[in-house]
Amino acid sequence: MRILAIDTSTMMGGVAVMDGERGLLAETRAKVRAGHSGSLMPEIDQALRRASLDITDIDALCVTTGPGSFTGLRIGLSTAKGLCFSTGLPLVAVPTLEAFAWNFPLSRRPVCPMLDARKKEVYAALFSMRGGRAERLMPETSMRPAGLARELEAHGEVVLAGQGAELYREVFARALGPRALFAPSHLSEPLPSAAAALGLQKALRGEFSEPRELSPLYVRKSEAELKKG
Repeated sequence: MRILAIDTSTMMGGVAVMDGERGLLAETRAKVRAGHSGSLMPEIDQALRRASLDITDIDALCVTTGPGSFTGLRIGLSTAKGLCFSTGLPLVAVPTLEAFAWNFPLSRRPVCPMLDARKKEVYAALFSMRGGRAERLMPETSMRPAGLARELEAHGEVVLAGQGAELYREVFARALGPRALFAPSHLSEPLPSAAAALGLQKALRGEFSEPRELSPLYVRKSEAELKKG
């Protein structure tokens, strides 16, 4: 099975093409300033060309659903849905933080990927990487770093990864001490290839989503929703 994965949940988005037997065939990454709307389709085309494939050679599509950039998530989902409707390909939805945890598939310690949620909060979740799966120990949440550090205290040594971990490094280091294991900077962003690996697993298990019913996992309300409320 071949899968094409799309990740636009952060400003460093990208596309990956993965084959169930041959592994990763292509991956593109691009950092944007104002959203992925102008770059995503060219990236998809570029990834397919690097893999020497056409969209007709793909068996399933995969998209990260959040949390993350509200605008980025909407662009990624709308693009994935458009491709599904035009090609008839099935769609796999993968939560962003779960895909992010797949940057560390062999970690013996729990992995806490986190993104900057602004407003002095982080988007975070906690996973145990066991048996080829990411077991969720703490669901996706948006909270202050100090509160998250208290939640993590009971889990011993924890791998902290992502923008949130770097931005509030001093908070976690002070609260957790040597139990805070900070991931290297080159693994501080979700990888499209990790999303593809997770999406491929889900596709092989038949865990597909109905495109019309799929919506972003925002975790918290947008500014517009807060103003309406």
